Amino acid sequence: MKKITIILSAVGLMSILGGCAKYLDSEYLFDERMTTETAFADRDHVDRWLARTYYFLGTNVMQDVTSKKTVRFNFADDMYYGDMSDEYARWKKGQYNETGLGGENQIIWERAYQGIRQASIFLNNIDINTEISDVEKADMKGQVRFLRAYFYWALLRTFGPVPIVPDEGIDYTESYDDIAQPRNSYEECTAYLANELAEAAKTLPMSRSIQQITRPTRGAALSLRARVLLFAASPLYNGKAPADVAAALVDKQGNPLLPTTYDESKWAKAAAAAKDVMDLGRYQLYVAYRKETGDIMYPATVTPPYDPNFSDHNWPLGWRDIDPFESYRALFNGQVPSFQNPELIFTRGQNQGGENIRVMVLHQLPRGNANGYNSHGMTQKQADAYYMNDGNDIPGMNDMYAGRPGYAGRYNTLPRASGVVTPEEVSDYPELGIQAEKVHKQYARREPRFYASVAYNGSTWNLDNEINYPELKNPQIFYYFDEVNGYRPGVTYWLRTGIGIKKFVHPNDTRMISTNTGYDVSNIEQKADPAIRYAEVLLIYAEALNELNGSHSVSSYDGSKTHTIFRDIAEMKQGVQPIRIRAGLPDYDDEIYSDADRFRISLKRERQIELFAEGHRYFDLRRWMDAPTEEAAPIYGCNTWISSNRPDFFHTPVAVPSLPSIFTLKMWFWPIHWDELRRNKELTQNPGWTNPE
Repeated sequence: MKKITIILSAVGLMSILGGCAKYLDSEYLFDERMTTETAFADRDHVDRWLARTYYFLGTNVMQDVTSKKTVRFNFADDMYYGDMSDEYARWKKGQYNETGLGGENQIIWERAYQGIRQASIFLNNIDINTEISDVEKADMKGQVRFLRAYFYWALLRTFGPVPIVPDEGIDYTESYDDIAQPRNSYEECTAYLANELAEAAKTLPMSRSIQQITRPTRGAALSLRARVLLFAASPLYNGKAPADVAAALVDKQGNPLLPTTYDESKWAKAAAAAKDVMDLGRYQLYVAYRKETGDIMYPATVTPPYDPNFSDHNWPLGWRDIDPFESYRALFNGQVPSFQNPELIFTRGQNQGGENIRVMVLHQLPRGNANGYNSHGMTQKQADAYYMNDGNDIPGMNDMYAGRPGYAGRYNTLPRASGVVTPEEVSDYPELGIQAEKVHKQYARREPRFYASVAYNGSTWNLDNEINYPELKNPQIFYYFDEVNGYRPGVTYWLRTGIGIKKFVHPNDTRMISTNTGYDVSNIEQKADPAIRYAEVLLIYAEALNELNGSHSVSSYDGSKTHTIFRDIAEMKQGVQPIRIRAGLPDYDDEIYSDADRFRISLKRERQIELFAEGHRYFDLRRWMDAPTEEAAPIYGCNTWISSNRPDFFHTPVAVPSLPSIFTLKMWFWPIHWDELRRNKELTQNPGWTNPE
């Protein structure tokens, strides 16, 4: 591909220079070449430079899973936050300008390009060092190539096509006008990243020690490559973008930055990239094994309804010996260390940044019983997406695919369950636990991922607060109008839908307040950032295969073999069945596998459930071009104005006007900050956004 240069903002350049000066002497500001030669000859400076490159990946704006501040890409049509500020409404309505809600867009742009420059300098100078072996240098180069690609990926998914910095770097002493360059096309960006990640994979090791668990492996590079290629194959980026988006996303000469024609082979390349990961034989889904006895925090295994294909077989061919609920819950709540998790392909580590997963959990925890903020909630659409435990839809489903072939309307026509569990009926619903009394029956007999993720009205939070708050142990939380965690006049934080979130919550998690100082003393378990996990790779493989009509020959990342890729149902099952088995659910019917349209709908729903709250949904809706329908649809939830004496009325879904829903042209991509457009005369703005005067 052609090599171009990019202008970095003055702020960005000074940040980079200042950051490097922290590790190098001040001569760096005046004579970069001399200083880099000196610096890279020293092993300690090399290690510090590499560490600085990792630093940019760990900042808030580069996170996928975050709380409500800094970046909000974890909040789409599935997850929201409720407080008295207008910030969420502004986010959902697009009521912000080219500086974002707080300058986040410029920070993402600057931090990514700072990391890219840091990485490029490393790659251009590491061979100066004679103390480091060739083997270790190759590993270091692979790490830095991966990091540089990840920075570009963060830009690409946020802003669309961006300029690619030449590998040799830029002469920042030139004037801004002389080094200003346009954005590369999306295809050029994808080709560059796919090649970089393939090269990184060739030199990265298959595994890491415990001490290096946050450093990328070969599987991490190949998995990110599969994700990049999946996006490139998706409708928005594969010749099917809406006309107004395609027309507006051009360079200064009017050249389109998105492809204008559809190319089926891109799906084949994505499938082959996922197959490269699968063929490593390194990864598998994490499972927790069956427990015959348990307690409220760690309940005994609830056996899924009988299925002739999976009930009588042990994992990985069936679920007879595993606990589907704990298999999914423990993946995210800190129960399983990163180095013991065979599903975790890449992680930034534990709780990077000020808006990390622990902060997110604090905002999920209920008020009063766990002293949480009780503000991160789930939409009715997301809660209804989870299957019944036999694989059927919940009656009355608030369906994301309503209005499409096979669906009559926003809700299916079956009546929702009514009534609550009585004391005499508790034993009939073991999936609800021993505190099932007063739980509404529409929450009964759902799939295990539902109970690991959804804080439905009346659910038990499985919290062990015995040491600090023994009276609050294992609270059953209700969101009725007359309950402490429900809506009350004057309350700042409350769940607008009456549905909370349990995913990422560990039984030990509690927000404690010091009686001496009044400050928070949070007892939240460390959580590993699930940046890339094997379940995503399997879903990429199945999704890509489904879109093929012909057969394609695609070389592996290293050219050692050729994949023959076509719509093979047996191969598609390899991507879907393990996830369904781990969840204690039967596989899709043959009619779904044989129909590409129906399989696509099921696959999208599987991603919605399996990858919930992991930073995928916002971008998935855009690449599928579902965002104009799904994000503009009214948000539904429980009727939070109803008290506990009328449970059926509370659980009858109603539109939630305080959770706005809209989608306009400018919401496809985040705006490029005006400062960047002023500094680089060749940059063009994203669709729907304005240029500086």
